[in-house]
Amino acid sequence: MKRIEAIIKSFKLDEVKDRLHQVGVRGMTVSEVRGFGRTGGKREVYRGSTYALDFVPKVRVQIVADDDMVQTVVDAIIASARTGEIGDGKIFISPMVEVIRVRTGERGHEAI
Repeated sequence: MKRIEAIIKSFKLDEVKDRLHQVGVRGMTVSEVRGFGRTGGKREVYRGSTYALDFVPKVRVQIVADDDMVQTVVDAIIASARTGEIGDGKIFISPMVEVIRVRTGERGHEAI
């Protein structure tokens, strides 16, 4: 099992969610996050004054998937989140040692 964590632009969330559902993902965790990458944030103008917005708002989508589904999930995220502009986001893949469903005590694949 792997944990797939994608940081994407907020307005792409619905498109990503729909695409993931189409490929068989039945659960995910979504969080509003803020951060910056290579661009170091961005500059905004408000009432004639320029100020730095150090942290750009994004959305983090977390999914746990069986190893054989990882590439399908990653491809779905890329296809639906990409705008071609700076700041489209990142995808991180980590090994998942164990998953346990709290309600039933199921473990591993059955708990996903």
